[in-house]
Amino acid sequence: MAGMTTRTCPCGLPRVYEECCGRLHSGAAAAPSAEALMRSRYSAFVKGDAGYLLRTWHPRTRPARLDLDPGMRWTGLEVLDTSGGSAFHRTGTVTFRASYRGGVLHERSRFERLDGAWVYVDGEFLE
Repeated sequence: MAGMTTRTCPCGLPRVYEECCGRLHSGAAAAPSAEALMRSRYSAFVKGDAGYLLRTWHPRTRPARLDLDPGMRWTGLEVLDTSGGSAFHRTGTVTFRASYRGGVLHERSRFERLDGAWVYVDGEFLE
């Protein structure tokens, strides 16, 4: 059990999971920015937390269910660009590259505030 507290968060920030994205996944904290939400959603993919992904998805674009591939191995996240998405914005975009065993997902994700909380709207795949 002691080893669990020393694991670095999958989102790429130099913090342990429980003090980083784990707080968002458990509901103990809300994402303060679009980038923080995007990082926590990446971590949720790594952890296989479909419930968190659905909870943080805009109701307008959210699928009825989400089946995650248990064989998918995410290996790293690189945030390339952000626009808006701070405490002073209602919308934001985050462009990122998420690596997985066998490939890379390059996406520009759009986020909005819904009742004060950041939610994922949709994403555009980039080359």
